[in-house]
Amino acid sequence: MRISEKLGTRRPFFSFEFFPPKSDAAEANLFATIEALRPLEPGFVSITYGAGGSTRTRTVELAKRLRTDVGFDVMAHVTCVGATVDDLRELLRGLRTGGIENVMALRGDPPRGETTFVPVANGLRHASDLIALLRKEFAFCVGGACYPEKHPEAASLDADVQSLCAKVRAGAEFLVTQLFFDNARFVEFVDRARQWGITVPILPGIMPITSYDQIDVFERCGASIPPSLRAELDLRRDDPGAIADLGVAYMTLQVADLLARGAPGVHFYTLNRSPATRAVVSAMLAARRAW
Repeated sequence: MRISEKLGTRRPFFSFEFFPPKSDAAEANLFATIEALRPLEPGFVSITYGAGGSTRTRTVELAKRLRTDVGFDVMAHVTCVGATVDDLRELLRGLRTGGIENVMALRGDPPRGETTFVPVANGLRHASDLIALLRKEFAFCVGGACYPEKHPEAASLDADVQSLCAKVRAGAEFLVTQLFFDNARFVEFVDRARQWGITVPILPGIMPITSYDQIDVFERCGASIPPSLRAELDLRRDDPGAIADLGVAYMTLQVADLLARGAPGVHFYTLNRSPATRAVVSAMLAARRAW
């Protein structure tokens, strides 16, 4: 089923993101995670696309398997990195024949060690170009990425929203955000997007902090940590279990607040693990049953 159709009819809407495993052990871990999350009946699951297109084939195969064998509605990530237009057409035909109806269209990050994205010959430069190709030649439901705290390459918040407008004009039917920890930033971002005339659903993307080492990684991605949360994490930096418990508790409150503020649902970046996501979604579903 097309995600754009589900977003308008189902609340709360929860979805989960996985990445293709690179070994038999990692595959076993992933499918254990999937079985643990399956009873939560996600609205869809998404499958990422490795840096530089390194997991392109695995993305397609995993997307097909989750659609056919598990019965999930699947959104496959597709990027412009390292691919010509003909490469992309071949990939998209493979997804279509596998019964995949939804695609997340991304430009992709520059290869490691490079700071500027340069398309290959006969490739595409922007996510909006990929979205336009998808809308012109295929019948997928197309999603786009957005950044509550601004894309790292954008010159300003307004410039970032202008780029987002280009994605929507090209045919993006819904948007999923980069992870964030300050809900006020998300609310400000949605208000700004609406002021610019963007009306498609915007699904917040959330990931729990489960280890102290993650903090630097998240901040390098442009996700700020609220001072009060950072102080609590600092107090627990030598206690991994306490960090994980705090991360789950904070994400539970964050998700409840987002839903109360009118978010259509939440997209969980799972890192192919289930405990934190399962705990939060279970709490939300239990609360809903109590209403």
